Amino acid sequence: METPQLPQYAPLIGAAVVLVILALRMRALSRHRRLRIEWLWVVPAILLLAAGVLLFYTPPTVADWAWMTVALGLGASMGWYRGRGMHIKVNPETHEITTKASPGAMLFIGVLVLMKVALRTVALDEATGWHIDPELITDASLALALGLIAVSRLEMWLRARRLLDAARANSPLGMG
Repeated sequence: METPQLPQYAPLIGAAVVLVILALRMRALSRHRRLRIEWLWVVPAILLLAAGVLLFYTPPTVADWAWMTVALGLGASMGWYRGRGMHIKVNPETHEITTKASPGAMLFIGVLVLMKVALRTVALDEATGWHIDPELITDASLALALGLIAVSRLEMWLRARRLLDAARANSPLGMG
């Protein structure tokens, strides 16, 4: 069975959608948003569950696992970088934690998304010529996303906990 071909303009639509979303998100960069560190695990857990279901129904080969491990590691390193780019602040009186994405972190995510759209389009078009299974492209993309999201949230959680502990230690009531 032949893989359906995407229209030639499909990458442009994807890129346009990404640019619109990034433009809307860039407007919100100037505001701090409340960060609930107790909920940072939820999105990675949902993504891990989705990945588990996907891999259960279409199990990768041994060679595919190697590529997925590389993608997971690459995503994790990019996630750490992204997490470090997030500004986290703790209110010294209320101990409320807020976060604000840096323009660099948003640009980083935008470039990643555009690269993924372009790479996926090229790889799916050339999969048969390169002898790459299109499912491997999907699985590796999922592993990369899982690593990126999970590790960026882990880095943010670790830093927010350190800042919160320091704020509590400096509180006039000790643990106030």
